[in-house]
Amino acid sequence: MATFLYRLGRFAFRRRHFVALFWVALLALAGAGAAGAPVAGNSSFSIPGTEAQKAFDLLEERFPGSSADGATARVVFKAPDGEKMTDAGHKAVVRDTVDVLGGGSEVAGVSDPYEGGGVSDNGSVAYASVTYKVSGMELEESSREALEAAAEDAREAGLTVEIGGDALQAVPETGTAEIIGIGIAAVVLVITLGSLLAAGLPLLTAIVGVGIGVASITALASTLDLGSTTSILASMIGLAVGIDYALFVVSRYRAELAEGRAREEAAGRAVGTAGSAVVFAGLTVVIALVGLSVVNIPMLTKMGIAAAGTVAVAVLIALTLIPALLGYAGRRVRPAGEKSKLLGGGRDTGGKKAERPNMGTRWASFVVRRPLAVLLLGVVGLGAAAVPATSLELGLPDDGSQPTSTTQRRAYDLLSDGFGPGFNGPLVVVVDAKGAGDPQAVFDRTGDDIKSLDNVVDVDPARPNKAGDTATITVIPDSKPSSVTTEDLVHDIRDTGAGIAADTGADVLVTGATAMNIDVSQKLNDALVPYLVLVVGLAFLLLIVVFRSILVPLKAALGFLLSVLAALGAVVAVYQWGWLAGLMGVEETGPIMSMMPIFMVGVVFGLAMDYEVFLVTRIREAYVHGENPRQAVVTGFRYSARVVTAAAVIMMAVFAGFIGSSDSMVKMIGFGLAVAVLFDAFVVRMAIVPAVLALLGDRAWWLPRWLDRALPNVDVEGEALSARDAAQDEDKELVRV
Repeated sequence: MATFLYRLGRFAFRRRHFVALFWVALLALAGAGAAGAPVAGNSSFSIPGTEAQKAFDLLEERFPGSSADGATARVVFKAPDGEKMTDAGHKAVVRDTVDVLGGGSEVAGVSDPYEGGGVSDNGSVAYASVTYKVSGMELEESSREALEAAAEDAREAGLTVEIGGDALQAVPETGTAEIIGIGIAAVVLVITLGSLLAAGLPLLTAIVGVGIGVASITALASTLDLGSTTSILASMIGLAVGIDYALFVVSRYRAELAEGRAREEAAGRAVGTAGSAVVFAGLTVVIALVGLSVVNIPMLTKMGIAAAGTVAVAVLIALTLIPALLGYAGRRVRPAGEKSKLLGGGRDTGGKKAERPNMGTRWASFVVRRPLAVLLLGVVGLGAAAVPATSLELGLPDDGSQPTSTTQRRAYDLLSDGFGPGFNGPLVVVVDAKGAGDPQAVFDRTGDDIKSLDNVVDVDPARPNKAGDTATITVIPDSKPSSVTTEDLVHDIRDTGAGIAADTGADVLVTGATAMNIDVSQKLNDALVPYLVLVVGLAFLLLIVVFRSILVPLKAALGFLLSVLAALGAVVAVYQWGWLAGLMGVEETGPIMSMMPIFMVGVVFGLAMDYEVFLVTRIREAYVHGENPRQAVVTGFRYSARVVTAAAVIMMAVFAGFIGSSDSMVKMIGFGLAVAVLFDAFVVRMAIVPAVLALLGDRAWWLPRWLDRALPNVDVEGEALSARDAAQDEDKELVRV
């Protein structure tokens, strides 16, 4: 591995014009594809294998033309204080609005509040439901503008009008905080590398990599049904790892220059050593992201594969474009320890500063002297941070989790006030009585049995299809959609349906957005353990090959579990309990997004292994070259602690930038990943890892002989390069003799 990458690095350095042209052409091609592609919207959501999805598919089959997957909007009207929506003047305004909305080319139908029971009991609130022929992703901007214009006309007539539903869902915006995150990353790079030019290389290559990845996703969005969130998450992860991977190669290049090597040789050795770590670190991230397909939720699978593709591009750029750009930079990228004149380089330090151990050396020396105390303190601290995770409640965001400044949230609140909290999460019961002798009797019995259940406010009469063999029944719960009580009601209806099926042969299925959310949460919970086993197992085997050890990969996996549990605890404390909610821009607390645990497990595991590989390969390199275990830890930290710390700060800054997103899911993921990197890099990798290695000593690198013989030698530490240098030195000595 090291020898191949060494040759690749030298080739990229020598043929830099060709390499640079290749990446520029690829970026231009992806950009052209993105420019000609439709704008990404919200991808269709399906959860194969669940009852809610089965019912949804049945509706598509038995109620053709009903646009079951079409966008919806609820236009909610509220009369001024002291007046009612049943007043003649307000009635006329609402009916005019309904007529205008019904004229849209993409509109499938509009309900009249005064004919379909759309007026609250006290008469203060009314609503009209608008259904569209196409999904929210396909809805034209003109239809959204017509919807908003109709609402504005009603407002001018004196009514309060708000719009809920998915018809107005906008592409999420990340805000200026993302730019601030990149700015922080730039400052950290300048401080770490001591040169504006050297600092600019990782930023430039990361932007190129993310540009290729996001442009490719945009170009394929319509074909593959990729939502806007997919590109945001890909850019979040791709930008973070792209900067970090490039930073490690540039840093190793400067270290090789400081050893007195020629620039082409230094580029080859940087790619052969740090590049090997980049390859395996990238592989762990890709495994973790692609492994999300195990959950069998198409949206999550697409998000994972898209982000994995962006990570793969970041790896390839670090191995090829970075050495090419180093070739262009020439002497303007200085050896490690030297700064540019602009940053104070060239001043005489009298040689004293160079002899002083750096911070990484001092910290590692402290840890190896008191490993047990550091280990206990780190484990107890992360354990305390993980405590809130025991109160984790899962759900999916709806209009009730939107900021109060949005029309969707205000419509949600108006409907709750007028019709009760459960009105925002109606349950749709689909009765398939095709095999029953008397379908109408089955429909009537189903409605009566559901009425007798607790927490039911209203049950609409069954609405059969034209064939009369299938019907829908709308059920309004007494509790809000995200509550545990509503979840219990869904299970009660399904239990009731099982009894009806046993007696009549008819299938009773529950669907709707609320039931979908419940099924997604259950599916994600069921998939978490198999996913952990698959991803951690594959990465464990990969790390055994990298480190040629059993205990080091085991320690890495256990440390990751501590990190992710602590990060989940922080997410619960902020987004569910409301701690520091104002500081984090959280306007509404509630259940944690259902996919958050499994998504964090995947992404955090990959990123945690990044730092493990970068840090421990340096330690193993020192150990392989003859140092005792404790001294190897100190040596590894001397060369890598500064760069790993900088990489972690950069990644935290990039992830934290997405906390400013307008999308609650992106906001929560940005916060969770930033906190996870903080815990994993600074507590687990920088404290617990050296403490455990110091306690284990030589046993840390133990590997059964039979396994050692069976494993391929990937040579991450560059032993082949060192052996080649030694052989060349020996040949030179023989020539002199």
